[in-house]
Amino acid sequence: MLTNTLLEEIEAGQGETLTRAARRVPRTRQDKPVTLSCLFRWVTIGVVGPEGRRIKLEAARIAGKWVTTPGAIRRFVAAQTPNLTDTTPSAPPPRSANQRRRASECAASKLERAGI
Repeated sequence: MLTNTLLEEIEAGQGETLTRAARRVPRTRQDKPVTLSCLFRWVTIGVVGPEGRRIKLEAARIAGKWVTTPGAIRRFVAAQTPNLTDTTPSAPPPRSANQRRRASECAASKLERAGI
């Protein structure tokens, strides 16, 4: 995802390759470092956020390399972090395919018993 904020940060000299940016991110599962391929997935596929929507790391393609900024990583992390002080109810997470199928079968049996 390319935004004006990201472009301004790159123009200000804050741009760095995904390989270098991966070194900024703390180690994850089993104390393993975050890899270039992991950041590339964050750019292209993203991760599921607290409200069930996809969040992608902002990055730009420059001369055959992907470039991001520390600010983009900061925004990526902030977008994934739920606001625990917010008291407004959020939308429920989307149902899985199995949950939808079971709900459909249950509704169909209720309609059949009602004669509809």
